[in-house]
Amino acid sequence: MFHIVIISGSVRIGRKSHGVALYFEKYITENKLASTEILDLKEFNFPVLEERLSHIPEPNAQIKLFAEKITKADAVIVVFPEYNGGYSASLKNAIDVLYNEWYHKPIGLVSVSNGNFGGMNAMSLIQTVFLKVKATPVAATFPVPLVQDNFDEHGNAIHKEATDKRTAAFMKEILWFTEAFNKMK
Repeated sequence: MFHIVIISGSVRIGRKSHGVALYFEKYITENKLASTEILDLKEFNFPVLEERLSHIPEPNAQIKLFAEKITKADAVIVVFPEYNGGYSASLKNAIDVLYNEWYHKPIGLVSVSNGNFGGMNAMSLIQTVFLKVKATPVAATFPVPLVQDNFDEHGNAIHKEATDKRTAAFMKEILWFTEAFNKMK
């Protein structure tokens, strides 16, 4: 069975994207698609990092743990909000601290917004960043418009049947990429 890590990519007070991360954790577990865990950037509470992990003489335990979990994951789902047309600084910080750990890692992208477009500006920006660190964003994406009307903070989809249908298609793509990349190792 594959292991999929879910990154909850916001540290803001009142964040709505974390409920979406919880939803994906529940969906994957309930459907027995993979083992999974959430890496909550709010809990990691990284300082603004001055250098990549490979260049830090004595990295702290949190950075090493984050790196180990990304390395061991077969795929990563990143749930992130769109803030002012971009994604959170905490997420950029977490991506940039690593490099080799992202290599050929299938990445599923879930953008969240309280507006009608579901974070599509942030989605296009983060795809470029993941390509630069040689990760592999999967073709299917999962934009969530009007997050406040579609998910609660406990990870429950308000329109469960329709959301689960979208999620099934998204997860099918992630699992396809994960299997293909595992065969290439």
